[in-house]
Amino acid sequence: MSEHPSDDRDDVPRKGEDPLGRIAQELLGSPLVSGALSRAFEARERAVHAQEAAMGALNIPSAADVDRLSRRVRSLSQRLEGIEDGVDRLDDRLAALQGTADLDARLTRMEATLEELLRRLPPPATD
Repeated sequence: MSEHPSDDRDDVPRKGEDPLGRIAQELLGSPLVSGALSRAFEARERAVHAQEAAMGALNIPSAADVDRLSRRVRSLSQRLEGIEDGVDRLDDRLAALQGTADLDARLTRMEATLEELLRRLPPPATD
């Protein structure tokens, strides 16, 4: 017996893996088993196609349809976010232009006030 009991417990699964690996290799190498596996995979593929056809006939979306639609929605969402960002930038620029328009109106009022003040002044004296 080894000094460490945990080493014995670790060896048990390793000792069992080798025979299982050999059995699996032999089974996969067998033409009977590999043929059965091939037929099973082909049957599965045919069943998937039949299921998709039946779901299509009933107008029920398949998993591929749902996945395709999800990708499309994500793409549209990203595009919409880009449009929202552009609208925000335009809004900021319009706000800045509005500030300029307010300044223009203020300057116009100041000009009118200056003209009024100039009219009130007496005419310049001539020598």
